[in-house]
Amino acid sequence: MKKAFNKVMDFYNKYSNWIKGIFVALVLVFVVYEATHVLSEINGKQMRESLASQSPTTLIILTILGFVAVLPMLIYDFTITEFLPGKFKPSYIVKSGWIVNSFTNIAGFGGFLGASLRAMFYSKDATKKQVLYAISKIALFLLAGLSTYCLVSLVLIFGFGIGSQYAKDWIWLVGGGIYFPVVFLFTRFSNSEFFSDLTLKRELQLILGSCLEWGSCAMLFLIIGYFMKLNINLWNVFPIFIAANVFGVVSMLPGGLGSFDTMMIGSLSLLGVSPTMAAVWVLLYRVFYYFLPFFVGVVLFFSEMGTRINNFLDDIPKTIIHRSAQIIITIFMYFSGIMMIVYATIPNLALVNPLYVSLAPYTLFFLGQLSNVIIGILLIGLARGVGSRVHKAFWPTVIILVFAIANTLWKEDFPLKLTLLLGFIIICLWLSRKGMYRQKLTYSWGNAIFDGVIFIGTFLIYSIIGIYMSNHHLPSRGPIKMMNVYLLPSQQVWLTGFIGIIIAFIILFMLYKYLTYARIPWLNQPFDEVRIRNVIDKFVGNEVSHLVFLRDKKVYFYAEDSEDEVIFMYKQKANKLIVMGEPIGNQDKLDAAIDQFMSDADKADFTLVFYEVGESLTMLLHEKGFDFIKAGEEGHVNLTDFSLAGKRHRGERALMHKFDREGYHFEVLDPPFPKEQMAEFKRISDEWLNGRDEKGFSLGFFDPYYLNQAPIAVIRDKEGKIVAFANIMPTGDRVMTSVDLMRSGNDAPSGIMDGIFIHLFKYSQDEGYKWFNLGMAPLANVGESKFSFINEKIAHLIYQYGDAFYSFQGLRSYKQKYVDNWVSKYFVYRKDNSLVFTMLQLLSVVSERPTIENVEENIP
Repeated sequence: MKKAFNKVMDFYNKYSNWIKGIFVALVLVFVVYEATHVLSEINGKQMRESLASQSPTTLIILTILGFVAVLPMLIYDFTITEFLPGKFKPSYIVKSGWIVNSFTNIAGFGGFLGASLRAMFYSKDATKKQVLYAISKIALFLLAGLSTYCLVSLVLIFGFGIGSQYAKDWIWLVGGGIYFPVVFLFTRFSNSEFFSDLTLKRELQLILGSCLEWGSCAMLFLIIGYFMKLNINLWNVFPIFIAANVFGVVSMLPGGLGSFDTMMIGSLSLLGVSPTMAAVWVLLYRVFYYFLPFFVGVVLFFSEMGTRINNFLDDIPKTIIHRSAQIIITIFMYFSGIMMIVYATIPNLALVNPLYVSLAPYTLFFLGQLSNVIIGILLIGLARGVGSRVHKAFWPTVIILVFAIANTLWKEDFPLKLTLLLGFIIICLWLSRKGMYRQKLTYSWGNAIFDGVIFIGTFLIYSIIGIYMSNHHLPSRGPIKMMNVYLLPSQQVWLTGFIGIIIAFIILFMLYKYLTYARIPWLNQPFDEVRIRNVIDKFVGNEVSHLVFLRDKKVYFYAEDSEDEVIFMYKQKANKLIVMGEPIGNQDKLDAAIDQFMSDADKADFTLVFYEVGESLTMLLHEKGFDFIKAGEEGHVNLTDFSLAGKRHRGERALMHKFDREGYHFEVLDPPFPKEQMAEFKRISDEWLNGRDEKGFSLGFFDPYYLNQAPIAVIRDKEGKIVAFANIMPTGDRVMTSVDLMRSGNDAPSGIMDGIFIHLFKYSQDEGYKWFNLGMAPLANVGESKFSFINEKIAHLIYQYGDAFYSFQGLRSYKQKYVDNWVSKYFVYRKDNSLVFTMLQLLSVVSERPTIENVEENIP
C-alpha cells in the first residue's frame, strides 16, 4: 500500500503541472457549457432595466457595505506580522492588506498572487524562509470560515429544511466541511517545529477572521437580493451561496469567475428567480464586493509602488510630479485669468478674435463682467503663489478654483472636453499640495516685471478705453483713433468693470500681504557680537570675517547641539541672499551648514548667491546645483620673502627714504580710541571721500564701532599729525592679514598709500603673519580664452574698456608690484537664475549706501 502511495505521489510530482492544467481545462469546459446554457435564457433588455431601477441611495449603501465586507480579511495581515520580526505601522498593514485581499479576490490564482504580494509587503527585517513560513500558516486558515459555513449549511438543509432545494449539492458542502476540522486537529496535535509559534490565540484569531470574511460576503449577497425586492426566502440562498464558493475555490479560477457565477445563476432558478434577475444579482455582487474594492486597491497599489520607486530614485519622480502639477496649475491660472480679463475689458474684440474664440472653450467663464475681472485678477495673483510653491496659497487657490470651476460647468451644461480638462486640473491641484512647502512668497525681479506688466497694463489699457469713451462724442483729435471693436457697449459697463478692477486690486494687495508675510526668526537675526566672537575665537576667522562688524549685513548661524559652528554674512536683494565671502567657522561642518542655509532660504522663497569665494567652495557649491563665473583675482603678498631690496622695489625703496627724510613715521594704534582720536579719523575720511558716498558690503566704511574692533595703522608727519590711516583686518589664524578702510587727508603726500602698505608688510612680518591680502582685482584674467563662455567674454570686454567707470586694469597694475600670488575668486549663483538680474542685484548691493542692520541694545 505504501509503495502504491509513493508511486502515485511520484507520478503526481512528475506530472503535477499537466494534471493541474487538465483539471483547470475540464473546469473551464464545464463552466463554458453551463454559462452558454444560462446566457441563452438571459433577457438583455430586462437586465438593463433591472440595473437602472436601483436608486442612488441603494447604490451608495451597497458600496459602503461592499467595503465593510472586505475589512475582516485585514485580520490575516495583522496576524501575519505577529509571525515576523519586523515592526509595521497599523496604517501600513491596512493599506497593504487591502491591496492583497482586493487583488486576491479578483485574481487569486489559487492563493499565489496573495502570497506573492504579502511576501513583497512584509519582507522587511525578515528572511525569505520566515516570510514563506508565515504566509503558509496564514494560508491554512483562509478557507476555515468557508469550511465552517459548509457544516452550518448541511445543518440548515438536513436539520431545518432551509435550502432543501439544494440537497443534491451535499457533496460540495461535505467536501468543504471536512477541511476545517482536519486542519484544526492537524495544527493542534502536530509536534512539528513549523507550528511552534502557531498559538491557540493566533489560530482562533485566524479562524475568526476567516469566518467574518465569508460571513460578511454572504450577508452582502443576501442584502443585495433584499434591495432587488425578490419575492423569495433569502435564507434559502445561503447554502447554495456557500456551495457555489466551494466550487469556485476548487476550480482555481481567479475569483471563481465563471464557476461561481454559473452555479449561482443556475441554482437560483430553483427558487423561482429568473436567469436575468439572477445574473443582475450576481453582477451587483461582483461590482460591490470585487470590482470597487479592487479599484481602491489598484489606487493604493500604485501609490505604494510609486512610493517605493520614488524612494529608490531618491525622490526624483515625486519632485517631477509635484513640480509638473504646479506648473500646469500655474499656467492654467494665468491663462484663465488673462482670458477672463480680456473678455471683461474688451469683450467685442475677444468675441471676434479667432485665437480667443478657439481658446475660450478651455478656460473658466463667468456671466458677469464684475466677477470676470475680480476672479481673473485673483487667479493671476494666486498663480504666482502656486508657482512659487507657497503653502499658504493652496487653500485660497482651492476655494477660488473650485468656485470658478463649479460656476463654469454649471453655466456651460458640463461640456465633455471642458469637464475632463477641469477634472484634470483638480487632480493636478491635489498632486501639487505636498510640493507647496514654502513659508512665504518672495518676488524676484523677473516675476515682478511679468506680473506688473499684466496688472499695470490692464489698468492702463482699461483707463485709456474709459477716457476715450467719455469723449467719443467729440470730434476725433490727435493721433489716437480707436476702432469700435475695442470699446465697451456703454460707459456704465466700463464703470462696472473699472470698479471690479479696483476691488480686485484691493483684494490682491491683501492677498499678497498674506502670502509674503511670515515670521522667520533666522531672517531677522539681530547682530549678536557675543555669538560672533565666540565662533571666531573658537575656529579663527578668515580674510573677510572682520567685515561682519560693519553690521551692514545680516548673519546666519548654523548650529549643532545648540553650539554655533558656521556663520554666513549676507544681504537681501529681491529674492536673492547675497553671501559675502567664505563662511566663517568650523570648516568640517561647511557642507552641512550650506545645505541647512539653502534649505532654510528655499523655504522662505530665497535663493543664495556667493560673492568672492575660492575654488574649493565653488566646486562644493557646483555639486549642489550652482553655476559660477570668475569674479576676478585676489592678490597675496608673501611676507616671508618680502623685502625692498633689489630692482623690483627700487621705486618703493626711494619713496620710503623720502618719507623718512621728511619726518613721516608709522605707528599702530590699539583700540579703544578716544572721541578726539575718532574725530580726527573722521576728518581724514571726509577729506578723502570729498563728498562721495561710502560703499559697503565687500568694502568697509567709516563707522566708529567697526573701527574700534581692531588696531589702526597711521602715518604721522613730523609734527605728529595723522595724515593717513588704515584699519587692520585680523583673521585670528596668524597666517594672513589685510586692511580694509584706507583713507588719507588733503595734506598727505603723494604715494602715502604705498607707504602704509610697506610699513604694514613689515609690521605683519614682525607679528608672525605669512601672507598679506591686498584684496580683489575685479574681472582680472576673466574670459581671455577663445573658448570662454559668452558671459565671461563680456566681462573681459568690460575689463579692457571699462576704465571710464572703474579702474580695472589700473588697480591690478598697482597691486601687481607687490603681489606674489594671484588667487582666483568666483561669483556663484543658482543655475536656474538669470545671470543678468543676479549681477545687477550684486552691483546694486555693492554700490548702495551702507545701512546698519538690526542691532541688539547691548552693542556699544
